[in-house]
Amino acid sequence: MRLGLDLSSGPTYMQLSKRLKQRHRERQDMNHGSLAARTNVHAEFDDYAEQYTTLLADPLRDRFANNDFFHRRKFMLIREFFRRSGLNAKQSSWVDIGCGQGELLRLGMAEFGSSTGCDVSPAMLRGCEGLTVLRQEQDDVLPFADGFADFATAVCVYHHVPLSKRAALTREAARVLKPGGTFCIIEHNPMNPVTRTVVKRSPVDRDALLLGIRETRRLLEEQRFRIVWERYFLFLPELLYRRIGFAERGLARVPFGGQYAVFARL
Repeated sequence: MRLGLDLSSGPTYMQLSKRLKQRHRERQDMNHGSLAARTNVHAEFDDYAEQYTTLLADPLRDRFANNDFFHRRKFMLIREFFRRSGLNAKQSSWVDIGCGQGELLRLGMAEFGSSTGCDVSPAMLRGCEGLTVLRQEQDDVLPFADGFADFATAVCVYHHVPLSKRAALTREAARVLKPGGTFCIIEHNPMNPVTRTVVKRSPVDRDALLLGIRETRRLLEEQRFRIVWERYFLFLPELLYRRIGFAERGLARVPFGGQYAVFARL
């Protein structure tokens, strides 16, 4: 099943996109057009929340895979990391930073001892019924105690975080992890031209600033994380992946997958 609408004829999508563009212009006017001075991320995602899945629709994205496939592939990598590392997820506590409407948490919660999400958008969190989630009041401050979790994820979060706050968010991730804990960052790969095209025309990513794997490594290493595993993925469309998904293992170091994952340990 394909996700969303035909963008060439979907008035609902076009109306929503036009409305969000107008709100974006209004915020830029208030902030003198400066990304650094823009309003908090939560204001943007509160606008998107009600029609979030619809706004993700894109002809290239929809031909590549069903929306659920993207979440499943991410959790498959997490599962593979735990297997390779000899870690027991059932004995681990997991925090998903920027959990949105909880798609990844729903996929993985049964495999972890405990799972908790947080997000800056109250409207997005309203989609997390049945999950344990907390409101994140600031982009770069997490609502958890020191040493709260064994494992933390930030999945397609950093490209929405202002450059000036990325180091602080990474520092917060280190703070809430237990000694020896692992932080996984998954991001869009700016080396992939299809990824760049989809992000560029997505209303949800209007202010996105993509970061490559080198910047992700740097952010982690500056907070004394040690990189333990990296993978590029989303090379193959869903239908092809079902048949020859094993082929992606041989491409995992090739820097042109649609997204990448970096796992780092304290």
